Amino acid sequence: MAQANLSGESQPCAKLFGRAFYESIGSPKMIVAPMVDRSEFAWRLLTRSFLNEERSKSLLAYTPMFHARLFGQTPRVRDDYFKPTKESLTSKKKSIATPWMDGNPKIDRPLFVQFCANKPEELLEAAEYVAPYCDAVDLNLGCPQGIARAGHYGAFLQEDWASIYKMINKLHNELSVPVTAKMRILETPEKTLDYAKMILSAGASILTVHGRRREQKGHNTGVADWSMIRYLRDNLPPETVLFANGNILNSGDVEACLAATGADGIMSAEGNLSDPTIFAQPPEQHNPREYWYDTDGKGGYRVDAVFRRYIDIIYTYSLEKAAPERPPLYIPGDSTEHLEGKKISSDENQSVNNKKRKRGDDKKSKLDPSLKAMQGHLFQLLRPLISTHTDIRDTLARTRCGDMDGFERVLAMVEEAVRNALDQVAEPVASKESLPESETVSEQEMTPKQKTEAIYKRPWWVCQPYIRPLPEEAIKSGALKISRKEATKITMNEVTETESDPIQRSDELDGQSTPSHNTSNETPKAALVCG
Repeated sequence: MAQANLSGESQPCAKLFGRAFYESIGSPKMIVAPMVDRSEFAWRLLTRSFLNEERSKSLLAYTPMFHARLFGQTPRVRDDYFKPTKESLTSKKKSIATPWMDGNPKIDRPLFVQFCANKPEELLEAAEYVAPYCDAVDLNLGCPQGIARAGHYGAFLQEDWASIYKMINKLHNELSVPVTAKMRILETPEKTLDYAKMILSAGASILTVHGRRREQKGHNTGVADWSMIRYLRDNLPPETVLFANGNILNSGDVEACLAATGADGIMSAEGNLSDPTIFAQPPEQHNPREYWYDTDGKGGYRVDAVFRRYIDIIYTYSLEKAAPERPPLYIPGDSTEHLEGKKISSDENQSVNNKKRKRGDDKKSKLDPSLKAMQGHLFQLLRPLISTHTDIRDTLARTRCGDMDGFERVLAMVEEAVRNALDQVAEPVASKESLPESETVSEQEMTPKQKTEAIYKRPWWVCQPYIRPLPEEAIKSGALKISRKEATKITMNEVTETESDPIQRSDELDGQSTPSHNTSNETPKAALVCG
C-alpha cells in the first residue's frame, strides 16, 4: 500500500502490527488452516464460494506450508506452488502483470503464506518473494511429523527459542508485511504462556494456538485442550490477536470455540477438508439442488453439489476452459428421460482415455498444485459415500492426476448414487425396505467416537466431518500400540478419570488412513496436515 506525499512521490505506508493489522484485513473470525498439499488455491476458492459477500469478509485463508529454503533458492519450486501471475516468480518486486490465482485481490484475500524454516536468512529470502501478494507471512511452529523432526522445523523447534525469536524478529524488522506464527501447546499452562510471550515479543502480529501437544498426532491425536487457549487469552495482553485451532467439526463448533477460548478467530483444517462448507450458512434462498434440508436439524450441503462446484473451479482457473454442460442437479420429481438407457460404467474407456491424454496436459497436471490435490480432496470429501459405494472409490483410485474425463466419470457416478438415495428417501415408508438401518446402541454402551457421531453424523450424501477414535479406542482396537510404561500410566488414569468428553478432534491427519474395504487399487493416504 502506498500514499502520495506533498511532493507527489509515492511513499509506502507504515506497516501495521498486531490488532491494528488484524482490523485492517477485516478482523476475520473464520480461518482455513495451512495444510500440506491441501489448502491450495482451488480449495480456498471453493471454501470462499459458499459464503455471501458480507460473510466472506470474515474468512482468512492460509496457503499450504512451503519449505523456506527450497522456495527461496529454487525458481521451479516457486512456480510450481505459488502462482500470483502467469509469469515466473523471479522477482521480489510486485509484478505489473494481471493477477491470476494465489493472492488475487479480487478472489483470494486475505491470504497468509506459511513457511517452515530454521534459519532467519532463508526465511526472509522466501518471504520476500510472496510479500507483494499476501497480507502476512506465517512461521510454522506446529508440524509434529517425522519429516519436521528430521529437518529441525515445525514443532521440533519449540526447545530452540533463540532460533524462533531470531526468525520472527528478522521478518518483523525487515519484511514489508507482518509476520505471524502457529504453535502447539506445551506440557503446562505456565510453559505454554512463556512460549507464547516469547513469540509475541519477537514481533508476531497474530498467534495461532493448536490446542494439542507435539506428541498428539496420528492415532494418538486425542482432543484439543481449549482450556489451555483460554488460559493464554486470560494471561496475555488484551491487545494480543489469538486464533484457536482444534476440535472444529462443523459450523456450530466455531461459536462454541469462540465462547470457550475467547479467541479472536477459529481455524479449521481437517474439518474443512471433510466439509469445505464448514463456515457457510444454509443458502439464503431455498435450494434443495445444493442443500439437503432435514427435519431433525441434520441438513447440509450435498456432496454432489460441492463436487461440481470444485471441479468447475479447476476448469476455470487451472485449465482455463469452460466446464462441460450438465443437467441441473437432481431433486425428486425431476424428469429422468435424459438418463434413460444411459448406464455409467466405472471402467468405461478409462484405459483408453488415460493413453490419449496429451503430453501438454500431463505436464500441466504435474505442475499445477490444484490439479495434483484433486484426488486427495475427493477422497476426503466423499469418505462417507465411498465407504458404501466401493465402485466409486475404486474408480476414483484409478483416476490419474489431470484426467478430467476420469473425474467427470466419478462425478457422474456420485450424482447417480445421490439421485437414487434421494428417490429412496422420498418414497413412502412402506417402500423403504432397501434402505440400511443403523444398529441401535444405548448411550451407556456407546464409545466416545459413537457419541460424537450421534451428534455430527449426516446422511452419506451430505458433507460431514470425519470422526477419529480417541487414543483409548485406538489402543483397544489394536490401531495404536503403546509401551508398558504408557500402558501402566493409562491404567492409573482410568481409575481416576471421569467419562471422556465426546467432542472429537478434527483438525489433523496422520497420513495413515486406509480404505474400509480391500481393493486391488490402493486408495491414496489422507492428507498430511501439519501444525
